Order: sequence, then C-alpha cells, then structure tokens
Amino acid sequence: MPRLLDATTPAALTAAVTEAAARLAAGELVALPTETVYGLGARADRAEAVARIFAAKGRPSDHPLIVHVADAAGAEVFAKDGALPEVARRLVAAFWPGPLTVIVPRREGLAAEAAGGQDTVGLRCPDHPVALALLREAAGLGVPGVAAPSANRFGRVSPTQAAHVVSEFEGIAGQDDLRVLDGGDCEVGIESTIIDCSREHGRPVLLRPGRLTVAEIEAAAGQALVARDGSAPRASGTLEAHYAPTAKVRLMTAAQIDAALTVWGASTLAQAKGATSSAPALAVYSRSARAAVAGTVLCRMPADAAAAAHALFADLRALDASGVPLIWVETPPDDAAWDGVRDRLQRAAAA
Repeated sequence: MPRLLDATTPAALTAAVTEAAARLAAGELVALPTETVYGLGARADRAEAVARIFAAKGRPSDHPLIVHVADAAGAEVFAKDGALPEVARRLVAAFWPGPLTVIVPRREGLAAEAAGGQDTVGLRCPDHPVALALLREAAGLGVPGVAAPSANRFGRVSPTQAAHVVSEFEGIAGQDDLRVLDGGDCEVGIESTIIDCSREHGRPVLLRPGRLTVAEIEAAAGQALVARDGSAPRASGTLEAHYAPTAKVRLMTAAQIDAALTVWGASTLAQAKGATSSAPALAVYSRSARAAVAGTVLCRMPADAAAAAHALFADLRALDASGVPLIWVETPPDDAAWDGVRDRLQRAAAA
C-alpha cells in the first residue's frame, strides 16, 4: 500500500523531502500536501512522468493539470517568452505563495502533456512549508516544476489529509510504491482559485472560484474580471460534475430539508435504507440545528465560510464512510465568501 513519509516535524522533514524529491527527479509519483488539498505530483517536464498521474487517477489526458513552482521565477520557466502577462504578475505578487492558479500562454515544447495539449498552462506556488521545501529540493535536482492535481481518483472528493490519499490509492494497481508526504491537515480545504490570464486583451477571467473572493482578485488585478465564455481554456476541476462522494448529493434549503424530513418520517427512512443494510438511509449536512431523525446521520456544516471550506471534503468523506446512499446538503449562503464551497457542492450534486 502507499507509504507515508512523515514531514510533520522539523526533524523528519529533511529526510522525507530528500526522498520525495529524488523520486520526482526519477520520474516517479509523489503525493504532497498543499494549503488547499493534497496533490498527486510528477515532474511536469517529462511526458512519461505526467502520464503516470493520468493513469493513477483515471483522468482523461486532455484534462489539464496545474504545475506547481517554488516562486514567480519558476513560473516564468513555463511561460511563453519567459515572461508572465502583466495581469498575472500583479496577481502573483498579491497572492503567491497562496491558493491562486494563473493560466498563461505556455512556453513551446515544455509541459505540453501537463497542459492537456493546450498552448496555455496553469501555474501555482503553494503556501505550505512542506510543498515549498519539496519544490526547492526538486528544482536542485533539475525538476523545474511539479504537475499535481488533487491526489484522488478522478471526479471524486479531494483529499485534505495524508490518510485520505492512502485510502484513495490503496489496492490500485501500480500504486503500492506511492510515497505520500504527510504534512498534516490542509488549511484551506478546497482547491485554488483559477484565473485565466492568457487572453490577448489582457483582461482576467475567473474559471474556478476558491478561497479568494472576486473583490480581492479585482483589487489586485486593477481591473474587473471578465465573464467566462466559450473561448476559455480547459482548466483543472471545472467539469460540471466533480468533487463527488459515492453517495448522491442533493442541495436543499434548510426549510426544504426540514419539510422533507417531516414527510419522510422514520418509517419511510427505514424502508428506504432496506432491511439488509445496517447503514443509515440518509445523511444531513447542515448549518442549521434540527432534531435527529431515526435512520439518519447529522453532520454540522460550520457557519463560517473559511471553516466550512476547511472541513468540507473531510466531512463528505466521513459521511461516505458511514455507508449512506444519500446526502442532503444545506445550500450555502448567497455570499461571496462562500463561492468556493458553493461551487464544489454544486459540482458534487451534478455527479
């Protein structure tokens, strides 16, 4: 099964990062922590290494990956003509290291496979000490950047703990030798905001919301975001159905959940789960207090947007582990701070 490399203490960090960087340099896969979620990494400059990511995840090879770099200078290695567009430079200066990915024109002949064959590439500098130490160590071994989508099977719930990664790839053919750098729980908990900075007109386009709000991005960019259109490049994690647990997710208002629980009642829930199953028939993931109903499991969604993002994927994984076939989720507030959480839940409900 995949093996953990403890990087949670300064004493353990050096040895763990040294081993992981050597494996990346050799073209092998390494799972690494970031402040958003755990990523499944391979050196971005070698096609055969990147192909291992797609194979391990079961991910279509035309669905692009994000390339992680140690700093802005590392990003310029992958940018066309060795320079980031001006709007990308402004955003990088404001938010790196941090949960922001910029999509820029790609340097010809580099990272084509990581980019899904497109002439643009997504770049990010993660705000996590273990990830940054790994990227710097790997760069010293000739690895210019690490392509790293979330370390889970394609379309499923992203991992925010090292144990999630191990469980995700345990028993998967070819992944028994996977090394998982354990850097503790991810602070942010949902994937990075993605901004397309590749347009000729220079105007930035929001492709995927995350922790950063539109107001914060526009303030740093010095201009308003443009609405996404049909010419937007493909980007990681932007499929309509994504981030889904095994259980079916349904988004509902608090009032709808209360009404549905009343209509169903304990006897209906018991019938729904089937006589042969010991698992609850239903999970409710909600910010609002409500009485427990027989045959259900209740999980509290944090009332604060940042706390909710931090807990979201771990909570969905825990509910999945309870064996429920159905999860009713209270719709997040219509507030900019909740955009990233709302986006992930809408995509989960579409699966």
